[in-house]
Parts: sequence; structure tokens; C-alpha cells
Amino acid sequence: MSFNWEGIGGLTSRSYTCGYCDRPLASERGWRSRFPNGQVTGYIYVCHQCQSPTFFDEIIKSQTPGVTFGHSVNDIPEKDIENLYDEARKTTGAGAYTATVLCCRKLLMHIAVSKGAPAGKAFIDYVQFLADKNYIPPDAKGWVDHIRTKGNEANHEIVLMAKGDAEDLLSFIEMLLKVIYEFPAAIKKK
Repeated sequence: MSFNWEGIGGLTSRSYTCGYCDRPLASERGWRSRFPNGQVTGYIYVCHQCQSPTFFDEIIKSQTPGVTFGHSVNDIPEKDIENLYDEARKTTGAGAYTATVLCCRKLLMHIAVSKGAPAGKAFIDYVQFLADKNYIPPDAKGWVDHIRTKGNEANHEIVLMAKGDAEDLLSFIEMLLKVIYEFPAAIKKK
């Protein structure tokens, strides 16, 4: 499909969450694209907070970049864990749900190693380490097993993960990161 873009100008105001800066906004500045018959095919709105463009395809009803799922987590001391968590959030916003599930599985391994587990172990060893050292709340062990199961499905079977799978696992990982890193750092600051 080709897009014939008109010059930047005033558009009908559109409310959305920017896929770049994660902030909600309403913009009326950007470009419009039409088919030769006049049908609008897409819009590019400009975020007035970060000045980044967001594309809205009116044919397939999509937003690019999509909205990242979840919330940022403060005070993660290991940059690799922070980057991998951000990657998981972004892949969910991009609709790459299998990648999100695999990132969540990998995050458990990184978290365990950051807390003292030896590198190069089997995934189950990392899960057991987190449980034995009480990084996983007792009633949340089922969630870790759910990540293991879904991660194994995504990694070893010919199956694609769904949006709900990705969002569930990412919500749990967010909670775990907050409990392990953000909340302890917050109390230390007080």
C-alpha cells in the first residue's frame, strides 16, 4: 500500500499514549494520507511532549509505535536487567508476544544471577535459587512456574504466544522487579 502524504498541518485532535515517551496526550498536529479517491489511509501525529511521530493506519486500525505495556521500575542496579525489561515492554507494545514471553523467562535468569546464583546453570536452578532465597513470595511460586511453562512452550514448541500471555507474565515480572529492587531502594532512601 502506498501513502500520499499531505503537508503538516492541523488535524482533528486525537487522544493517544505516545509509544516513545509513554505519556498520554491529545495532538492535532501532523500529516494525513489519502488514496486518490480521497479516502483517508493514515495519520502521523506529533507528540507535543517528545516531538516524536506516531503513525495511525486507518485501514488496519493500528498505532506504530504501539504503547509499551506496564510501568517502568526504578533502582534496578544491573543495566542488562533494566534493558531486558524495557525490551519486554516494547515487544508487547509492538505485538511481539512470543518475544515478550521469552524475555520474561530470560529476566528470571538474569535476576537470579544478579542476586548471587552462579551463571551457566539450568533454568530450573535459577527458579529454585529465587525461591530458596525468598525473592519469590510464597504464594507467587505458581507465577514463576507459569513463566517457566509458557517460556518452554514459546522456546521449544511450534506455538505463538497471545497478548494475554505476554501481559500476564510481564505484569508478574514488573511486580517481582519492584519487590526485589525498587521497594528496598525506596526504603533505604528514607
